[in-house]
Amino acid sequence: MKFLHLADLHLGKSMYSVSLIDNGDQIFWAKRFLEKAAALKPDAVVIAGDVYDRSAPSGDAVMLLNHILTELEQMDIPVMLIAGNHDSGQRLSFAGSILAKRQIYIAGAVDAEITHVTVPEKDVSGEVTFWLVPYLFPAAAAQKLGDDSIGDYETAMRKLLERQGIDFSKRNVLVAHQNVTAGGREAKRGGSESMAGGVGQMDYRVFDGFDYVALGHIHASCSVGRREVRFAGSPLCYHFDETKQPAKGLLLVELGKKGTGADITPVTIPPLHPMREIRGCEEEILAEAESGTGEKEYLKIVVTDARITSELSQTLRELFGNRGSLIMELVSAFREFGTVSALPGEYSEAKTIEEYFVELYRERKAQAQPEEKDMELFRFAAGRVRERQSAGKEEENLEEDAEKLLAYILEQEEGKG
Repeated sequence: MKFLHLADLHLGKSMYSVSLIDNGDQIFWAKRFLEKAAALKPDAVVIAGDVYDRSAPSGDAVMLLNHILTELEQMDIPVMLIAGNHDSGQRLSFAGSILAKRQIYIAGAVDAEITHVTVPEKDVSGEVTFWLVPYLFPAAAAQKLGDDSIGDYETAMRKLLERQGIDFSKRNVLVAHQNVTAGGREAKRGGSESMAGGVGQMDYRVFDGFDYVALGHIHASCSVGRREVRFAGSPLCYHFDETKQPAKGLLLVELGKKGTGADITPVTIPPLHPMREIRGCEEEILAEAESGTGEKEYLKIVVTDARITSELSQTLRELFGNRGSLIMELVSAFREFGTVSALPGEYSEAKTIEEYFVELYRERKAQAQPEEKDMELFRFAAGRVRERQSAGKEEENLEEDAEKLLAYILEQEEGKG
């Protein structure tokens, strides 16, 4: 029995004001993914959450998902799909009962009975049941289970699973979108996942008994605790930090007999626009721009010996643009002038701008974590910071802008209280 495991599609995402649909990246990926599915002929496709980048996705994002699901249905491949923390479970579940008749199974919101689908025997090892758990909040689990003692994510998942009466003598696959840890240690995150750290942790042992756990939420492809508890990772890099992660794509999972584990094979899908960071002195970067071999790339350029001037910015954009490449981030790390950054003395190469906003927020909110609506504003503000860096407008007081943004958020929250 074999299936494809993917997650964190973030359809409709934009990076540095560049739409990954309009610029072809996600459409290109979808085409290559469907080609892989046709060639591999899996018994199912599992999509473990964050299907969309926003809870109210664009029309183009919806139509792209429609295309992917339609093509898989025509291939007669069942699809198991759950909502992640970026998705609206209600929107994602629209027409779910009708789609289920076409083997497209969607779990948008948690319920006392987990949506589960049993795939008939495809080999000599028996049937396989897929248990679909959308992003789980403790409060939602407490309400659905009628259990006020549920106060954390791990307890919520454990009690929800205990309620199901799962027959672990047979093969079972769990699909979830959570921050799963091993002994309190998190999987390594990328820069687009600033909100994941420390939020909603649950230990991998809560999934003991399952033959495979198909996870979404962390953008790096990696196992947690044991080999069969696995994050698929995102299909594309959504931050320059993610270029340091394993090659992006999906996972081909093959289940053997009960108790024999799973064979897990990464399936790489090269992107339309590779992402790359170029770091060096001004002379080295100009030489790379004039004679380098990379084409059609998304670039982050770090100049180590000079500040960013409008002239340098224009020159680099023209030279790399001649190769079809786009500079998304252009910064200086020349210490004589300090890091050319929105946040003097605070932002460094080891800390993302979003993380700076989170730290400031927590300082002012007694260490409370910001909500997703706050993170949306932080991501927007960070994008503006990087745009100003690229334009060489380091003289603007962006630290003051950050303070004003936080003051506005806190004022709105107090008004609601």
